[in-house]
Amino acid sequence: MSAIDDVFMRCAREERAAFIPFLMAGDPNLDLTGAFLDAAAAGGADIIELGVPFSDPIADGPTNQRATVRALQAGTKLSGILELVARRRDRLGVPIVLFTYFNPLHARGVERFAEQAAASGVDGVLCVDLPPEEGGRALVPALRAQGVDAIFLLSPTSTKERIDRVARASSGFIYYVSRTGVTGERTALPPDLAKDVKRLGKRADLPIAVGFGISTPAQVAAVGEAADGVVVGSALVRHLEENAGHPDLPALLEDRVRELSAPLRQKAERRRA
Repeated sequence: MSAIDDVFMRCAREERAAFIPFLMAGDPNLDLTGAFLDAAAAGGADIIELGVPFSDPIADGPTNQRATVRALQAGTKLSGILELVARRRDRLGVPIVLFTYFNPLHARGVERFAEQAAASGVDGVLCVDLPPEEGGRALVPALRAQGVDAIFLLSPTSTKERIDRVARASSGFIYYVSRTGVTGERTALPPDLAKDVKRLGKRADLPIAVGFGISTPAQVAAVGEAADGVVVGSALVRHLEENAGHPDLPALLEDRVRELSAPLRQKAERRRA
């Protein structure tokens, strides 16, 4: 059983969804990213998604694309990210999932990457542009051999066949993209979200975490009623971008993560009362 499995089992016992914030590694630099990881964990993160900056981030909207540019300009590389995880993973006490595109993994070599990721303390890998048919040839076996979860995406347009294929290839959890398109904040959630997540749950025996477009505590609460996990990314990246000159940016991040995750923990507390 993986650390990610443990998180979802604990959250299920507490009758709440897991809160999963996304941060772009290296934005604005890796030193601050380390402090951001500590802040996210202190603020209530159950799992942290850590983005690997890539020059052609086709799944990302403008906010995360700007973060990618800043990270690349700061000289952020995959090796530095793995070193950062190795230094921080044990003290964080929460699993780390790398959110990446396939090119950096291919350039390093899939088996070498899997070995280094496991040695660094990475718990899962979400490769957003790699379909399960291709991932099953090399990446999934390499990750499984190292005890690292392989996470794949589903969307509102996914067919029954695609759901079954992703369920077979995935471990840890399935990432459900709440709407078609790229990452970014939205003022409203899709009206059929709860129905779609329920449909997935009938075919996939894995936790379902929902992301893309979730940006407010109210949206977190609503998604938490339907899903096993709630991912917030662009809203946090933008929060850091807009407050870049603040003298204690990690403290601001911790407060924001606490605010966003609060509805999930309050729900669990009410049920225990």
